[in-house]
Amino acid sequence: SVRKRNPQKIDIGAVFSHPPKDHKAIKNIAPVQRELVFDVDLTDYDAVRTCCSGANICRRCWAYMNMAIKVMDVGLKEDFGFEHVFWVYSGRRGVHAWISDEDARMLSNDARSAVAHYFEVQCESENNKEGLKLHSPMHPLLTRSFSILEPMFIQYIIPFSGQGLLADSESWTKVLRTLPSGAQNIVENLTKKWKTSDSEPAEKWEDLKRQIGIVVGKGKSTKGKGAQYLKGEDRVRVEMWPYETVFKHTYPRLDINVSTHQNHLLKSPFCVHPKTGRVCVPIDSTKIDQFDPFQVPTLPQLMTELDEYEKVNGKEKNDENRKSVRDWEKTSLKPSFSHFEGQLKQLQKRLRRDQRDLADKDAAVLGEF
Repeated sequence: SVRKRNPQKIDIGAVFSHPPKDHKAIKNIAPVQRELVFDVDLTDYDAVRTCCSGANICRRCWAYMNMAIKVMDVGLKEDFGFEHVFWVYSGRRGVHAWISDEDARMLSNDARSAVAHYFEVQCESENNKEGLKLHSPMHPLLTRSFSILEPMFIQYIIPFSGQGLLADSESWTKVLRTLPSGAQNIVENLTKKWKTSDSEPAEKWEDLKRQIGIVVGKGKSTKGKGAQYLKGEDRVRVEMWPYETVFKHTYPRLDINVSTHQNHLLKSPFCVHPKTGRVCVPIDSTKIDQFDPFQVPTLPQLMTELDEYEKVNGKEKNDENRKSVRDWEKTSLKPSFSHFEGQLKQLQKRLRRDQRDLADKDAAVLGEF
């Protein structure tokens, strides 16, 4: 049926109480279950990425997707107990998460909204000029996220090979200007120091944290002066500045509307993106650092690989004793399909276990042992 219709792409939505095609005849058609989904798109990072904008992407800004997956994957599994979290490349400039646990599929719209907003952090954007303001102690989600994101901030955001946040005098001057008013002595000290040194961006970041530690009373000062300089809200704002800066440049920026409604459509895995020609392949979250969107198979590439396979191996014959090789096994999609099959087998195993447990429970109630 799908091959007959030959669609350009396939969007997946909810399971409804009645066939959606009957919506004119049946008034109360409603979604009854749907995977919990998340959408992360690089266009939402335009306020902080310096290498690209709009629909354009490169390997430097793709690091934002790695950060988003690492934070979201551990949060969904550890904080909510979800087991079946499945990541898929959108085919162009983002990633999608599909959570297939039964508890996730049965969530109401309000519950989906609560889960989505749990991960939301109000970073600086066109609609939020004031930006993020944190308070101590931070929520455990943010504490854990910072431990994940700060090393990636140092590796991908501040050096010249990344977004260049501390790579040259123009860039680090802008960063110093974002320090709260209570930290003006830090601005003066580091401006003087960095103008006469060739320190690396990672060293500059450590300089910043060290100076902040001193003025909030958590570091050692050579002059013996410390926490008495900053108290109350001034102290909080300076102390939280490193966390706010890291989150501003690295924390996942979600399209909340995609997650909050059961009837929202999302592109199916293994579709071909109509503008890039790339296949929407699954991503192994345990190997996210190895994923390269520019190495994702395209439709012309797959056609060439199939032709080359037949040239080398010949066309398959209808031989009952010969194991048939599926088309995807003849192409560079094989690793992606293998990962996808592995995810489905885990989900199927869980469903069978749940059905067995339910049958045992029913038998216990009825006394049928």
